[in-house]
Amino acid sequence: MIPALWISKTGLDAQQTNISQISNNLANASTVGYKKGRAIFEDLLYQNVNQPGGQSSANSTLPSGLMIGAGAKVVATQKTFTQGSVQTTDNSLDVMINGRGFFEVQLPDGTTGYTRNGQFTLNSEGTLVTTGEGYTVQPEIQMPAGTQSITIGSDGQVSVQVTGQTASQTVGQLTVTDFANPVGLQPIGENLYLATQGSGDPIQGIAGTDGMGTIKQGMLEASNVNATEELVNLIQAQRVYEMNSKVISSVDQMLQNVTQQL
Repeated sequence: MIPALWISKTGLDAQQTNISQISNNLANASTVGYKKGRAIFEDLLYQNVNQPGGQSSANSTLPSGLMIGAGAKVVATQKTFTQGSVQTTDNSLDVMINGRGFFEVQLPDGTTGYTRNGQFTLNSEGTLVTTGEGYTVQPEIQMPAGTQSITIGSDGQVSVQVTGQTASQTVGQLTVTDFANPVGLQPIGENLYLATQGSGDPIQGIAGTDGMGTIKQGMLEASNVNATEELVNLIQAQRVYEMNSKVISSVDQMLQNVTQQL
């Protein structure tokens, strides 16, 4: 009976992590560019009492074995990089990637971060930066003085209309960066990811070419969290948690009966 207590304890721990992941998804249901995550489970080591295929007699083998499991655990949390819905803002510095890819930004320590959040703005020097933390978008794009309007093409080319000039001028190029395995990226908060050995090396390209997504101006990509789906997952996790709690309660009652009878 004692092993059942520890097996159910692993189930409780696993579901606590699962519920934490679900709550994080729900908390970010309105976060621009957020990608939902999910917990990945696996069963623990088994105690092999009888090996399948073992010799049961001189002329026969066991058709099945006797293996006792030790419970479950969460081995990974995995991001789902499906496309989020479109939010139209009509802000010329709001952009989204329709398809694969990430925007590059330079972090304070000089490393490169990657994001799906295209809420950009200009700093005091006219440089394109992220709205929240003011990280510089890479490659760096600076708007000239007297800029009246900004146009960003589907390929990421940035052009501006300057006061006193009839023709628009190109000031930079928004590039899109992709990875062989985006799931291997490390989320660090602030809508940012870091490249890892699991994600592979960054592949920089022009939007709309070589499988890269296209850039849409005046739009933002909403979170891909489905609140209804997450609530269903929460109910399921809660029920599994309750069942594991019930097992612990049942084993406790059995042990209590044994101690009272002996």
